Parts: sequence; C-alpha cells; structure tokens
Amino acid sequence: MRNKLTQNWVLKLSSFLFALLIWLVVTNINDPTKTLTVNNVKVNIQNDDLITESGQVYEVLDNSDLIGTVVISAKRSIIDSIDANNVIAVADVNDLTSINTIPIRLSTNKDNDKLESIRGSIDRVKLSIEEKTSKTLQIRTATTGTVREGYILGETSLDQNLIEISGPDSIISQVRRAAVTVNVSGFNNIIRTDSEIRLYDEEDRVISSPSINKSISKVRVTVEILETKTVPINWNVSGTPARGYQATGEITATRDSVLIAGKSNTIANIESIDIPETKLDITGATENVEQFINLRDHLPDGVIIAEEDFQGVVQVEVAVEQNTERVVTLFTNRIHIINMPEGFDGEIIEDEKTYQITLVGLASVLNEVDVNSIQATVDVAAYMESNDMDEMHIGYYMAELNFNLDNNINVKEKIRVGLSVTEAE
Repeated sequence: MRNKLTQNWVLKLSSFLFALLIWLVVTNINDPTKTLTVNNVKVNIQNDDLITESGQVYEVLDNSDLIGTVVISAKRSIIDSIDANNVIAVADVNDLTSINTIPIRLSTNKDNDKLESIRGSIDRVKLSIEEKTSKTLQIRTATTGTVREGYILGETSLDQNLIEISGPDSIISQVRRAAVTVNVSGFNNIIRTDSEIRLYDEEDRVISSPSINKSISKVRVTVEILETKTVPINWNVSGTPARGYQATGEITATRDSVLIAGKSNTIANIESIDIPETKLDITGATENVEQFINLRDHLPDGVIIAEEDFQGVVQVEVAVEQNTERVVTLFTNRIHIINMPEGFDGEIIEDEKTYQITLVGLASVLNEVDVNSIQATVDVAAYMESNDMDEMHIGYYMAELNFNLDNNINVKEKIRVGLSVTEAE
C-alpha cells in the first residue's frame, strides 16, 4: 500500500497544483477583484481641542480636508456592498507633525478587513495654526437704493450695536469695521428687517472666513422713512430802535423757506417755521441789526431739516434807518370836529388859514405821503376826558389836533387850534 501512495508522486503533486489553479481561475471568474471610486470624501479632524484649548486656532489649508477621489479595491462581492456612505476619512491631531500636517487614515465601516486596498488622492491634511485673538466692533449701518420721491431717510437704529469676533490673529487683525446694509428702494414707510453682519478690511473689502467666530451673525435694523415738505420761514421782530430811528419793515435773509421732514402725521399741520421775536431784538438800534439764527432750534419735535447741504443756520438782517422830516401845509378846511356832545356846536376859530406841519418818519414813507389827503380832527370827547370834564360848556377851548397819518409817521410838534363851542340851534 505504501508503495502505491508514493509511486508517481510528481504526477500527483502536479495534478493537485493544477486543480488548485483551476479552482482559483474559476473563483476569479465568479468573484473578480473590482475597484470603487468615491468622490469628495470629507476628512473628520479628531481631537482638535488639543489646539483650541491651548489658546490657538487652526485653519485647513488648500481645502485639504476634502479628498477629491478615494479608490477602493476588493472582491466584487465586497465592492458591490459598499457605497460612499461607508467611506471614513480621519485625521487625528495627536498625529500632528512639526510642519503642521496630519496623516489621513482611510477605512470603511463595512468589510474593512476584506479590502485589498484603499487609497486617496491626498494623504494628509495641511493646517495653519495661529494664536487666537478677539476684537469688539461697533456695528455700522448703510443703505442702498433710493426711497420714493418726496421722502428721505431718517434715523437708523439697531437692536444690538456691538459684535465680538474671534479667530486667527492674521485674519482678525485685518478687520476694520462691521456693518449691515439695508436696501431702501421704493419705500415710503418705516423698515424693520434682520440683516447679516459683514466684516470689512481697511480697503472696504468683505472679509469672509470660516475661521472667524461671531458673537452674532444678524441684527434687527430699523430705518425711518420721513416725508418731506417745503415751508416758509416767518421772522418776528421785537424792541424799539433808538430815538430818532425806525425799523423799515424790511427783513432780508439768506433763505426764506426750508425743506423739512418728519412722519406724515407730524408735518401735515406745519405751515411755516416761526422764529420768536426775541431772536430779532432791535432795542436801541441805530443801524441794521444782523443775527445768525439756527432753524434747528425752532423746529417742532420729530421734525428735521431735509437738505443735506444746509446745516440750518440763516443770516438775517433787520433794516433800521434814521428818521427824516418833511414840512407840509394843512388847510383849516381839512380840520374836522368829532364827538361833540349832543346840544352843542363847535367851530374852529383861527386867524391863519393854513398850518405848517413837520412830519417825522422814514424818508421812503414820507415821500409817499399825499399832502392833499392829510386830514386832522378835534376829538371833543377825548379832550373832555383828558381834562376831567364831566359835561361840556359853552366857551372857547384850545384843543390838540389828531392826524390821519400812517403809524410810522409822527408830527414833530403838537398843534392846538381854537375851538368855539356854542349851544346848538
């Protein structure tokens, strides 16, 4: 029996090897090796708190935490059961090198031990590691667009006006301001909106980096839209110039109207801006009085000046001139007796037929006086009152004349005429 087993051993070994080869061929034909390519595999960075807890921050460079392609080799029976969700890429900070790179370990969460190979297009994550810094900024507001015609922008307010940012010093040091922008195109009423806070460098370029942490990302912005209206300015004057001088009534100003703005219900009833007379006091003046008036001090609450190039200051001048004199002739027949008590008659008794009257006033006013229109009166009732007379008696009286002159014209001397009072017939 032993001889039979050992006989032709070379032939028997060859037969075994041939049979094994046939088995391998058949097996590979039925379950061949295949490859699977998975794109854009995200690398999970583990234990990054080892960096952050030391007061540092990191940034992934060159998008190296995203593997462009991962190629997996395995038997078809294995490959067919694997998809992109089974691929795991890990970079552990514990493996950080002196040049701030971390090797990437690739695996699958299914049949990993049955893979023939798994390779990625990149094999390490590159990091930039810096000291962490922070900065607090005031949030500014800006608008774009144009409101409706007849309206302007009013005040802009924020529900929060500060933001704290933190991140790599090289990035945070570039940030110069934080701002929100609101588009106001076509609006004619108040705007309330949540706006994203953007960061800008000194060149006014937007700084956007995932390495920057913001205490808040949005803020509620309120923008007032105010209606405009043009109204006149009314100037009021107080006081009396020095003796022998008068205000001419002429007021000149660098502007006589102003564009104002406010809420529609606020400015609806505003027809003018009235400057108090105390602001233009000409007491004792012997020449024109000039003042600078700030209109902002006299605007109603909730109303503003709506002109960008006008700061509200107006130069005002009140004209004051010295009086002049003009002598005119008054004929006796232009003197009338008024308010004579019942039962009496009166008559002007004078030897002269005319009176020379010196009028005092502004030259421009005196030049306009029509001499023929000057009338004078003797007011008997006023004479009796000034002389404490309870009743009139027949007799001769010297009464003062009153003239129908403009309030800005005075008669230099008092003129009295003889009045004869008789019993009425």
